[in-house]
Amino acid sequence: MKRAILLSGGIDSIALSYWLRPDLAFTIDYGQLPYQGEVRAAEQIAKHLEITHELLKVDCGAIGSGDLSGKAPDPQAPASEWWPYRNQLLLTICASKAITMGATEIMIGTVASDGFHKDGTPRFIELMNEAFSYQEGNLQISAPAITMTSAELVRASQIPEELLFWAHSCHKADYACGNCRGCNKYRNVMHELYGTSFTTG
Repeated sequence: MKRAILLSGGIDSIALSYWLRPDLAFTIDYGQLPYQGEVRAAEQIAKHLEITHELLKVDCGAIGSGDLSGKAPDPQAPASEWWPYRNQLLLTICASKAITMGATEIMIGTVASDGFHKDGTPRFIELMNEAFSYQEGNLQISAPAITMTSAELVRASQIPEELLFWAHSCHKADYACGNCRGCNKYRNVMHELYGTSFTTG
């Protein structure tokens, strides 16, 4: 059995990788502005953990709106970084490659606060698992930290502080802009964990 992880390079997927040590890691360049920063972080963590790391490039830039795409927010968007059906899209892209490499499970670093979007809820994971396991390969989808906060996940993982600093959470650029929802989350989580102010992410 091979476990794979969708490794975005953010705090949650990095901590989950360190905690559960998957066999395979997949990072996807789907046309988002910060992809180079995400890839840089993911590569460092995969290298440290000696995990086979695959970078998949599928340009879906025409779909997104707001921060991640560099476009004006869609009027229907529930948040500034809305990319409709993003987790479903990324899981499908990841699964298409992972299944050919013998993966039996794909983990996604969803945490409790991601429930703001429907694709961050337990019901979504349940539905995705049902759909993927129904298809050829019987691939399982899981979100082991979905009931935890980001800080709780980091503590449970016991990831060293210096590895966590590799996390790239910015939604707008390859290096932290310091004023998007991703950077704010990074700063708040690091403050909760270590009690000091951080401006990177």
